[in-house]
Order: sequence, then structure tokens, then C-alpha cells
Amino acid sequence: MNTTVFQSPVGRLFRSAIGCSLAVAVATSLTGCTSLTQPINGIPANRLSPEFFPPPKNDLVPVDIAILSREPPRDYQIGPDDILGVYIEGVLPFNAPNAPPQPPPVNFPAENSTLPPSIGYPIAVQNDGTLALPLIEPLKVSGLTLDQVREKIRQVYIKEEILREEKARPIVTLIKERTFDVIVVREDAIGGGSRGGDATILGSDRSASGGLVKLPAYQNDVLHALVETGGLPGLTAKNEVLVLRASEADKRKRADFLREYWAAQRAAEVDPCYCAPELPDDPSILRIPLRVSPGVIPNISEEDITLQDGDIVYIESRETEVFYTGGLLPGGQHLLPRDYDLDVLGAMALAGQGIGSEARGGGGGGIGGLRSMGVAPGMLYVLRNTPCKGQVAIEVDLAKAINDPRSRPLVQPGDTLILQYKCEEEVINFGLGTFFTYGIRELFNNR
Repeated sequence: MNTTVFQSPVGRLFRSAIGCSLAVAVATSLTGCTSLTQPINGIPANRLSPEFFPPPKNDLVPVDIAILSREPPRDYQIGPDDILGVYIEGVLPFNAPNAPPQPPPVNFPAENSTLPPSIGYPIAVQNDGTLALPLIEPLKVSGLTLDQVREKIRQVYIKEEILREEKARPIVTLIKERTFDVIVVREDAIGGGSRGGDATILGSDRSASGGLVKLPAYQNDVLHALVETGGLPGLTAKNEVLVLRASEADKRKRADFLREYWAAQRAAEVDPCYCAPELPDDPSILRIPLRVSPGVIPNISEEDITLQDGDIVYIESRETEVFYTGGLLPGGQHLLPRDYDLDVLGAMALAGQGIGSEARGGGGGGIGGLRSMGVAPGMLYVLRNTPCKGQVAIEVDLAKAINDPRSRPLVQPGDTLILQYKCEEEVINFGLGTFFTYGIRELFNNR
């Protein structure tokens, strides 16, 4: 074999090039370069269409919670199931002509009632809105105020010649208001957290709290129902309130809506290229947002927030609003903030991996435990679901993301964040690890 060629200057240069190439190849294979062995074809964030990004939440403002409550009338209006305190001297209770009149009884309200103490004998307003009193026909009192009921009783007893005008001084008070039975279901109770890798899996276990709430008249609205069961939705619940009506007509509307939707889906599935849309909002369910864009006033009327017997107020859990981490990030599931935006740098910090810090998850990146001696991983991929069961991989160069906000996409529910080393970073880490492991030892051995 002719070796003179390899001993010439050109040959020595050629041998050096081969040696460097082999060294890089060996270093790459030893580090297990994930960019080569596990490639992810990503698209830089600043090149993607806006349709792939969620709308921002930082600009949303809370709604005026006053729209969730009814405006009470100036004077209470009587209705069925109200309990009135009535005292009519000589009639209720009956007194003999020569006997002294009996004083009216005093009634104290229930513990949680806002009514003042009342006097009179309790008489309930019937379902037809009438009030049954001695010696006269039932009086229609529904829709009247206490003063109007008092005057109506007085006029009837004078007209029937049961009482003289100077003796007709009835007393009418309100002992107990009518109530409305409303069901409140809340899924914002925080369940026990479990551990996944190095990250805590947060969220709700969908165990509902709440129950049956009795709301007094003119307090039978969404705000009072929430206050009676713990207040506005917590951070583990969606920023909206759902109201389901108990009427049979609304129940039939909900059933017909679902039946028509699924029938259309089955008919369309015959086409293999058909892409099923998401289930639209049920028009029979009232959705009340609690945060809106500035200047937007929800179109909510008093009739919408008024609750009747059997209506359901539903606070839905947002346990699906999570993102996942993997690669060199600690693996786990993390709950997204409800009221503010979270970009990829904040998501990494939430997962326990700050910018420029050593990787704590799995993956390659060096020999033994020497990753901390080299450069930090610099490539993040965001796997984002798209309609029709598709996926787009968003590439985030962390060095650019620190200086360019356009390179920091917001994280949305269902995203998977995978942190990797760039191939050159793994080669550098391998070289640094090799030097500190073997080079320093050889220096001491040659002393």
C-alpha cells in the first residue's frame, strides 16, 4: 500500500479532517443526540398563522356582578305561599262583646331571615293567591303590598257590617316570605393532588358540592344562589355560570338538540373525509360569562338570572384545561391559569425548569451526571392539537424566545411541551464532560 500520499501535507490535512469527522460522529453517538435519533419537525412560532394560537386572556375584565341579581321592589308584593301575620280586633281572635281584647302574638323571624319581628296570627296565602279570613269570602291578595292588603281587609269587614268603621283597624305583617327551591351543583372543590414525575397533578376530581337552596322571594337569582353555596366560582372552575331550566319544555329542547346533532354526525360519517365539528353550545342552557373583553356588556336580562323552583345552577370544573410536559422537562400534568396568559417560558418555570438551568427530566445530553457542567437545553417543541385529530409542532428556540416575544407562543389546553438539546449543545456537553473526566486526570497523572 502506498503510504506516501498520506504523509504529504495534503494527506495530513485529509487525515485531520477524517479524524475530526470521526470524533464528532463518536461524540454524537455517545451523547445520544435526540435531534438526530428522535427528530421533531417543528415550525417556528413566528411563522404560524394566528389561527393556531389561543386568544389572549390578560385583557379580560370581570363583569359587574350586580347583573346577576334582581332589583327588589320598593314594597314587598304578596304571592302564594307567603305567610302573613293578621290581627283583627274582635274577629281574629274572636272576643265576646264584654270581654277585653286579646293582644296580638309576636313572631320572631328565623335565624337567617332578614325580616323584622312581626305580630299577628299566621295565615298562609293559598296557591290561587287568596287569603282565608273568618266570616268573609277568601280575598284575592296576590300582587298586593301589605298596606293594600290591610286596606282591602278593612273595607270588606266594614262593607259586610262585621266591624264598625272606627273599630276596623286590622294589622297585617309578613312572617315568612315564599321561597324557591333551587339546585346548585359546584365542581370547584379542590381534590387531592397526586404526583406525576416531579410535577403535581392539580385540578378537581369533579366531586360536586352544593345542594338544594331555598331562596326567598326577590332573592331568587343567580348571585344569591352562588353566595349561599360558597360565592363566585373558584380558580378550579370555569369563568362562567350555567343555568339549566327545570321546565319540561327546556328539557325536551336539550334532548332534541343532542338527538339532532348525533343523527347528523352519523349521517356525515359515511364520507371518509368528513371532519366532525365540535359540539356546539346547547341553546337551551344559559351561559353567563364572568370575564369579558373591555367594553363588552353581557346581554343578560333580569328574566335570565331569575330562578324558579327546580332550576339548576351549574359551576363546571376546568380539569381539562391542562398542559403536559416531557423530554428534558419533568414529566407531568399542569393546570393552566384561569385569568391570565401563560407563555412557554412561564410554562417551563411552572414545570420546574427555568431558562438556562440544567435539565431535570429524562433524555441525553452528556456522560454520567455531567449535564450540569455544560450548556442548558435550547430547543422547546409545543405539540398542539388541531381540528380533525391533527397536530402541529411549534418550534421554540429558547435563545430567540428570551429576546423576541413573537417567539413565545401562549400555552393552550392540551399542549405537550417537549424540551430537547440541540445537537451542537450535546456535542459541546460531551466535549466538556470528556475534558473534565479524562483531561484533568491525565494532567495530574503527568505531574
